[in-house]
Amino acid sequence: MQYLLLIYSAEGRWDQMSDSERQQGAAAYQAYTESLRKADAILGSNRLQPSNTATTVRLVDGKPQVLDGPYSDSKEQLAGYYLVEAANLDAAIAWAARCPGASHGIMEVRPVWTLPHEAKSGA
Repeated sequence: MQYLLLIYSAEGRWDQMSDSERQQGAAAYQAYTESLRKADAILGSNRLQPSNTATTVRLVDGKPQVLDGPYSDSKEQLAGYYLVEAANLDAAIAWAARCPGASHGIMEVRPVWTLPHEAKSGA
């Protein structure tokens, strides 16, 4: 089953780190990503631009209302994600706990909704 591991962290933290701390952080994420590859569990991943680049869209009276910025204003913002294949929720939680993001932010584990036609076609 597919799970999305969402990484929430305090924005600006990376910019406040020393060069050595950034190198250690990058190495930790590279090692984590490589462990997912070796386990044939990774389906995709990416780091996101800062929340000030986000655009929020909602319908109000049937018309789109577009706002600059993220949906929620909180200490932690969605910073990136990993899409993984795991046997069950416990396995996905174990992967999330190993992610470097778990040590400096919050990891959200969410199962991906598989549509019936995707399940039949193997997509």
